[in-house]
Amino acid sequence: MADPDLVTDRLRLRRRLLFWRAAAVGAFVLAWLGIGGHMLVHHGALVGRDHLVRVRVAGIIGSDNRKLIDLIDAAAKAKAIRGMVLSVDSPGGSVSGGEALHDAVARFAARKPVVVTMGGVAASAGYMISVPAQRIFAGQSTLTGSIGVIMQAPDVSGLLDRVGVRVDELVSGPMKGQPSVVQPLSPEGRQMLQGVVADLFDQFVTMVADGRHMPVDRVRSLADGRPYTGRQALPLGLVDQIGTERDAVAWLKRKEHLSDTTPVVDLKVARSRSWIPRLTRSMLGVILGEEWVGSVVSQGVALDGALAIWKP
Repeated sequence: MADPDLVTDRLRLRRRLLFWRAAAVGAFVLAWLGIGGHMLVHHGALVGRDHLVRVRVAGIIGSDNRKLIDLIDAAAKAKAIRGMVLSVDSPGGSVSGGEALHDAVARFAARKPVVVTMGGVAASAGYMISVPAQRIFAGQSTLTGSIGVIMQAPDVSGLLDRVGVRVDELVSGPMKGQPSVVQPLSPEGRQMLQGVVADLFDQFVTMVADGRHMPVDRVRSLADGRPYTGRQALPLGLVDQIGTERDAVAWLKRKEHLSDTTPVVDLKVARSRSWIPRLTRSMLGVILGEEWVGSVVSQGVALDGALAIWKP
């Protein structure tokens, strides 16, 4: 017969083990949520004091920018915020993501002034989000413009034929399966997709024409997809001035009759500062490799549909 004290100790140890297992699983789940989770941050406790906000858009523009858009819309309604400095260093990205950010900047610009300062590249969708601004500053070597849309349709049917793999697709209509990664693009599908790209391109051209106050035909003559340096873009009317972010801030303060000491506060979507995501990232870095974790987890960008991106 088992010792009652021994049985009690074993039950107590089993409950503790169950508790710590559950806690470990819960911590892991929270960590993964924290890696992808963000919080909206308006840096600086400047409520009631006039200031400018700076929004930085760097890297590939993804298709989901809802949190940043919410911040921009809220800033447009804040009385103490007198204007926005939009810092762009992006080759572009998703057409839908660029359009959504463009519209958010335009809504802000309808209420308060926006000045754009371009970094090394502000092309395609990176240029799209810049055009609602009242003034655009670029460096002489900034690559900008690249007004256009690209849609790619990979086809691996030739490779499948070589390895003896056949894929049958059942579709409700001839255009439903276009494009397909396992079937060649049909002439009708090519025509249909070219029409989609042409319509998205027309929308892009209209955004530039409206934002830069240029005739549509003039914009279309510049919009063959090529990038321009800042020095080339200036006489073409795509940018307003060669200068740095300091020049852009000074221009905006003069326009709003603000003092030189008026602060510029970063407005951005910040990642959670919880220790749990950092711990889990370190663990995943050891298991999977820091390079993979950094590119997929920390800098993952959602891209879908057509792209407005400069691809050198």
